Amino acid sequence: MATSSSQFQQLEKLGEGTYATVYKGRNRSTGTLVALKEINLDSEEGTPSTAIREISLMKELKHENIVTLYDVIHTENKLTLVFEFMDQDLKKYMDTHGLHGSGALDPKVVKSFMYQLLRGILFCHDNRVLHRDLKPQNLLINAKGQLKLGDFGLARAFGIPVNTFSNEVVTLWYRAPDVLMGSRNYTTSIDMWSAGCILAEMFTGKPLFPGNSNDDQLLKIFRLMGTPSERSWPGISQLPNFKQNFKAFLPQDLRVIIPNMEPLAFNLLQSLLQMRPEARISARQALQHPWFAEFNQPMVPQNYLQQQQQQQQYYE
Repeated sequence: MATSSSQFQQLEKLGEGTYATVYKGRNRSTGTLVALKEINLDSEEGTPSTAIREISLMKELKHENIVTLYDVIHTENKLTLVFEFMDQDLKKYMDTHGLHGSGALDPKVVKSFMYQLLRGILFCHDNRVLHRDLKPQNLLINAKGQLKLGDFGLARAFGIPVNTFSNEVVTLWYRAPDVLMGSRNYTTSIDMWSAGCILAEMFTGKPLFPGNSNDDQLLKIFRLMGTPSERSWPGISQLPNFKQNFKAFLPQDLRVIIPNMEPLAFNLLQSLLQMRPEARISARQALQHPWFAEFNQPMVPQNYLQQQQQQQQYYE
């Protein structure tokens, strides 16, 4: 760990998170732009475990679709994480690049971003890491059109957050139905549900399930996907938040809501948005989906994709 922050010039503030403030910065010796994530340390508490986990996690995860952690500067009252600088997040990108101001992206851009998102997710899952809080605000885009997964800290360290210390409500919009129902046996499949929600949003410019509470979130999902039962989802009645009197909805045709989706993209979306976690496609399978067959980005090496690895079970 480095001890001096003098090698970095602090520029404008980029945002305030749950337990950190993020600044744009510059490496004085190289001129490289960086993102400086400053965590104030409570003198009695010491370094928050959240930060320690994020550091150990990010240092392990080196991949072109995951934001790089360059350095860690530890002083008595502050911990600064030095990340590679990314120009904007996917939410801002959609707001500024959406077709006709709608937030909906060009289908070619959607395919590129989705492919990169899945590569980042696969790398996490291969390293036994769940992100748990994938959403457009946590996906960062640079000027070259690269997409990278960021902000592992909150997701990893707080489990699945409900609200943050700053009273900012953590969005439930990308949260899987099994998690909303209180399941503690999350698998890699919770990230795949989030990826499906993000895919739909890139095509429409609007969140697919914009719920404002846990119950409302489930209701919004059931309204589109149909209300699950023991028949469609064996074991669901054992989950803590299951109610026998859930309002019964029949599944709707998502093509009506997302009319401009090409058939192969729609097929991938359906494979991601499976209510039953075991039925969701894995990141490895998703990267091999026919929608990406003619994709001319550098492909994941075949032998890498062919490593047969069963979906890991993660217990809280």
